[in-house]
Amino acid sequence: MPDEFPDTSPGPEAAESPLIGSLRTAVAAAPRDVPLRLHLAELLLDAGHGDAAVVEAAFALSHAPGNAQARALMARAMGEPAPAAPVEQPAAPVQQGGRFDWAAAEQEVGDVVPPRFARPDAKEAPLAVDGSGDAGDASAYDVDAPGSVRLADVGGMQEVKDRLEAAFLTPMRNPELSRLYGKSLRGGLLLYGPPGCGKTFIARAIAGELGANFISVSISDVLDMWVGNSERNMHEVFETARRQTPCVVFLDELDALGAKRSRTQHNGMRNTVNQLLTELDGVGDVNDGVFVLAATNVPWDVDIALRRPGRLDRTLLVLPPDGPARDAILRYHLRDRPIESVDVGRLVKATDGFSGADLAHVCESAAESALLDSARTGTVRMINTKDLLGAAKAIRPSTEPWFAAARNVAMFANEGGTYDELLAYLKKARKL
Repeated sequence: MPDEFPDTSPGPEAAESPLIGSLRTAVAAAPRDVPLRLHLAELLLDAGHGDAAVVEAAFALSHAPGNAQARALMARAMGEPAPAAPVEQPAAPVQQGGRFDWAAAEQEVGDVVPPRFARPDAKEAPLAVDGSGDAGDASAYDVDAPGSVRLADVGGMQEVKDRLEAAFLTPMRNPELSRLYGKSLRGGLLLYGPPGCGKTFIARAIAGELGANFISVSISDVLDMWVGNSERNMHEVFETARRQTPCVVFLDELDALGAKRSRTQHNGMRNTVNQLLTELDGVGDVNDGVFVLAATNVPWDVDIALRRPGRLDRTLLVLPPDGPARDAILRYHLRDRPIESVDVGRLVKATDGFSGADLAHVCESAAESALLDSARTGTVRMINTKDLLGAAKAIRPSTEPWFAAARNVAMFANEGGTYDELLAYLKKARKL
């Protein structure tokens, strides 16, 4: 209940007796003393201050709802001012059977006393399982409108683009042909490869090509400490996508969202993987128009059931950028920096095997070197080829540890030819 009470003292035109003034002082010192407040209300009512008496009786009722004296005083105060009138003849609305109409009384004093309980028809946000007030509804997930990024914005990687076009984009762009050949307008594609090679950017480009909405989902969007909330969050992601079709759901770091259940000790994570499998199957729901893309650096840690036909049944290896891609990435990261006489061709050759993130780091390091020289000499100088080649020489490609681990998998755990594409690349690059 509120600790502060409104000032109900009458204006200058309505004089009060010294006794009422003394009682007001006492009530101000002990605002929760119900008998004292009722005594003041009765004196106010006898003195003809009906409105002030209503306020005092209402506050007494808010602290003692069953107090018979408070109810009787409220009934008198709500009627015509008649100090000599008996309590049994209130002018306030009375229901059949002589019971006081509390709904009408509440309406009369609603602008003074807030309701003790929410109305049954009040529209309030539902509470979460933990009572936090965060219902975790589908609107809580960000849905990006169709973006302007297209596959043409992805530098190089022509083989990747051709495979995407043939295996994924063409059926989705031609719904009539898909229906003719019995191909449902749904799909799942797993992108895997070394970190920093543009898997997320490619996923956004696919959404742009399809003119579809885009939802990016990571482990932090789904995992919850409360039992059952993680599964519910996963369901809400797909419910949002089904309402926003066509929509691309991008599952980032799939090895965290869909780790092998045989290696998972926590029941909550196993249940989350089970829920993801259910959503991909579309049991009880229609997934037409929902395209699922997933990315991982370690596909060998993903639960095998997720790669079953009908789920994430198509796999695409995203390798470090080739020569044309490195050229485009380097030019992009140097476009707003002060450069002079930069031989991009030499730099492209010197960065073979670098990821997109590595190339960005090369440009950042070269800019840092030129900045420090300018600060030391007091003369601003441009970034040149020497800065960039020096940075490339000092940086070790972040893809090397990944290929070291992937080589063992491709050679000794290539069940069903899952990693044939990776094996072919390793042989071609002489990394075996």
